[in-house]
Amino acid sequence: MKNSLRIERAIKNITQAELANLIGVSRQTINTIESNKYVPSTVLALKIARVFEKPVEQIFILEDTD
Repeated sequence: MKNSLRIERAIKNITQAELANLIGVSRQTINTIESNKYVPSTVLALKIARVFEKPVEQIFILEDTD
């Protein structure tokens, strides 16, 4: 699964730390999600989508290999 988290943050002009604060995780968690090293839980993905006011599918993209 890939994601557009880094792009969404840039559009909204928020840092990894600010996003982490908004959803209650560490900055490192945001970093690992952006680096595609960690796939977030459904709850975490929904919280992220809520911050950016977009559907989950616009931020997290399921690939054919998933």
